[in-house]
Amino acid sequence: MKKIDAFEQAGIGALNQHIIKKKVRGDKTYWLNKERDVALKNFWELLTETKNTLNRYCYLSLSGEEFHLAHYPSGSYYLRHLDQFEGRNNRMISMIIYLNENWESKNGGQLEILDKNKKIHLVEPIAKRCVLFKSDKVPHAVLKAHKDRYSLTGWFLYQPTSLSTLLG
Repeated sequence: MKKIDAFEQAGIGALNQHIIKKKVRGDKTYWLNKERDVALKNFWELLTETKNTLNRYCYLSLSGEEFHLAHYPSGSYYLRHLDQFEGRNNRMISMIIYLNENWESKNGGQLEILDKNKKIHLVEPIAKRCVLFKSDKVPHAVLKAHKDRYSLTGWFLYQPTSLSTLLG
């Protein structure tokens, strides 16, 4: 029997500019859908609560989200980047929830964040840790993983009313 892998090789760029560049990123993704992935009801509720809290206390006017499961096979990484597509600016807040039980530093796969003073900060991808940052302002990378690494990763979006209406 053929093994079915729901994860697909991740690429860079949006829509017709989407290309796979394994020298830039080596992870695989499974894009989540609220209607299809009903088993993740608690996760969808957490996203709604987080979005509402960010809107209330940070005055962001977030109106949507897009999330995927990310799998970094051993040996994979993602070079430094911003979470924003060229020509688009609707990703406002990046959110990562790590799913790696018993993770050790020697396993690699840390999130490398470059702050505004060019200082590097490393975040260990340990289970239940959540990281939020401004998508268009915080350069970051995923260091080479020496063990399979998993996360729920995505973005809270700002969509103008007219775009939200068109997307339904």
